Formats: sequence, C-alpha cells, structure tokens
Amino acid sequence: MQAHSAGAAELLGDRELVDAVCSDYTTAPLAAPEKALFAFLAKVNDRCHEVAERDIDALHSEGWTDEAIYDAFTVCSLFNFYNRWVDAFGGQPISAAEQRLTGRRLAARGYIVRQE
Repeated sequence: MQAHSAGAAELLGDRELVDAVCSDYTTAPLAAPEKALFAFLAKVNDRCHEVAERDIDALHSEGWTDEAIYDAFTVCSLFNFYNRWVDAFGGQPISAAEQRLTGRRLAARGYIVRQE
C-alpha cells in the first residue's frame, strides 16, 4: 500500500489527503461522490456477496458512470488478488525510500512497464 499511496500523493500533490484517506476515508476531506465510491469498494472487499443493483444505482446518483464504477471495481478486485498472491508467496517489504521512488515512477509512467 505504501508505494501505491506514494504514487497517489505524487499525482495529487497532497500527501496529507492520501494519508487521511488511507487512515479512514469516512473522515477524510473527500466530496460525497468519492466517499460513496469508497463505501462501495469497502462493501466489495468485506461483503461482496451483498453487492446489489441498488449499490450501483446509488453510485449513479452520485454522478459515477458505469465505466468509472467498473474501473474502480476491477482495480479493487485485482488488488485483492495480488495482495493474497504476494502474501502467500512471501513478498518482501521495501524501504520507505524505495516506496517513494516507486511512487514517483508510478506517477510518471503508470503501472505498465514497456519493454523497448
């Protein structure tokens, strides 16, 4: 999470906001649509079997498009998979300095590393 939050802080230029969201999105200084999206993703993480059409309707009422909802859901789902995979196979933590460098790289180039 540290490298990804470093990337978000780099892109947003607001480390305090990213830390607040990572600590507790419900009390972070976010607009209602962002809090609604985070609440939906929390439900996906914790109670995915309860996700229903009304949850999507609520996001639509906050202004989220189907594409944005799909993207958020997909990223959330993939990170759940990757986190379990890394945890099960012994991923090694990286230092704070490496996290910041990774955050800068993610902000500059994204998650795709292209082979030249």
